[in-house]
Amino acid sequence: MRYSKQREMILQTLKDNPVHPTADYIYDLLKPKMRALSLGTVYRNLNLLEKNGLIKRIRGLDGRDRFDHNNFDHLHTICQACGRAQDVMLPPKLAAALARLKEKTPFTVKSCEILLNGICAGCREQFNRRSKK
Repeated sequence: MRYSKQREMILQTLKDNPVHPTADYIYDLLKPKMRALSLGTVYRNLNLLEKNGLIKRIRGLDGRDRFDHNNFDHLHTICQACGRAQDVMLPPKLAAALARLKEKTPFTVKSCEILLNGICAGCREQFNRRSKK
């Protein structure tokens, strides 16, 4: 993969924003700094970074793809209220079970995604405050 200033900035934006941003979010952050940037360029670079194993794509509840620069095995939580995605470290027993499962399957496992859907602490707290009024 050839070097590209735009690709470098997109990857750095992913690293600086652990909210698992969408392509639109990245575009909105970078556009003021890079006037020639197009949304298509952001999508192309995200696809290339994913293809080369530098980032992961997460399919969100809102139908939009989100992106993660962490390539280690981990879980994701997605809040059904605000759509926020967060990383969760794999518990050791689950990590060991997944490793055994990868060994037992008859094909090469490239990735494994476990997505936990629910309500984040911030949204739950807001709901509790509103219901007390």
